[in-house]
Amino acid sequence: MYRGIRCRERISLKPTATNLKRAEQHKAAVEHAIANGTFDYAVTFPSSPRAAKFEPEASQETVAGFLTKWLAGKKQHVSSSTFEGYRKLVELRLVPALGPTLLVDLKRKTVRDWLSTLEVSNKTLSNIQSCLRSALNDAVDNDELIDTNPLAGWTFSRKDKVKEDDVDPFSPEEQRAILAALDGQAKNLVQFAFWTGMRTSEMVGLNWEDIDWVRGEAYVTRAMTQAANGKAEVTKSRSGKRPIKLLAPAMEALVAQKAYTFLADNEVFQNPRTQERWKGDQPIRKTMWAHAVKKAGVRYRRPYQTRHTYASMMLSAGEHPMWVAMQMGHSDWTMIARVYGRWMPSADVEAGSRAEEIWMSGSAETMAKKIL
Repeated sequence: MYRGIRCRERISLKPTATNLKRAEQHKAAVEHAIANGTFDYAVTFPSSPRAAKFEPEASQETVAGFLTKWLAGKKQHVSSSTFEGYRKLVELRLVPALGPTLLVDLKRKTVRDWLSTLEVSNKTLSNIQSCLRSALNDAVDNDELIDTNPLAGWTFSRKDKVKEDDVDPFSPEEQRAILAALDGQAKNLVQFAFWTGMRTSEMVGLNWEDIDWVRGEAYVTRAMTQAANGKAEVTKSRSGKRPIKLLAPAMEALVAQKAYTFLADNEVFQNPRTQERWKGDQPIRKTMWAHAVKKAGVRYRRPYQTRHTYASMMLSAGEHPMWVAMQMGHSDWTMIARVYGRWMPSADVEAGSRAEEIWMSGSAETMAKKIL
């Protein structure tokens, strides 16, 4: 084993007892040199194709150095928001913890021991590992700095896990108090958020051309984040590009908003202070949201909870989980059931009776007619 890699090299000797003994002695000498830090792969095995991997410049690459270069290369290939997520994980998590370690010396145990000290949710642990795993894949496949990815096929998580989600919706009373603390464009934005479940970045990117007044729908086609510096980006996922049914309170907010931005025929929601499109969730949170929640006397939660509030309201009212999933931009409803399951009404005592009535009486033709 050299720098965490199992190395197999051939010796051009016949497999006699004497030569096997010589091979054992040679192996022992190599292991002794490795232990003393004097081993030079290219000198010991000059014809080995593996020797190039252990050249000084390759073997001395630190995790910090590699991740810094990897991050710079990613900037041109991912969205601004994704890059910003990678940047935070690399600069604030991975480099401070693992930076000095030589890339070739990085072991799964090292990563596991570090992750086990973090007081974060399993979701955050997963994000950290996903970023590092992706970078190490490139170290194997593209840069050929290491032979194998120590995180391949492995994920660390806690069994006594920290709370997975932060779903903490606003009650109807809290919603009314927050809206009463607002007026004008700010009130319209928050009411629209409560009743569409749109992500903040999606509302920032919403233009009047995305509103279908005849169908009563808003079409989500783009998102704008703080990291994008005012540039529109594609939605978070393919399913994120979707029409959203405008329920009465959402339509009411939209009609009220027409008085402020409709004639300009561009963005729907503006920052009242600048009369320009919001730059992202941070200005909304700092200049409008925090003040409104405090004024309303409501326990603080971040603006994203308006999305959770919408989901919990729809599910509590008995709306179909698949419909809710499509409204929110999820590809299927399994996540809805997992995250918001406690708001989905349990079956009542009559559950199953309709199916029983149809399928336990009459012919197949009668059954089909009843279904139709």
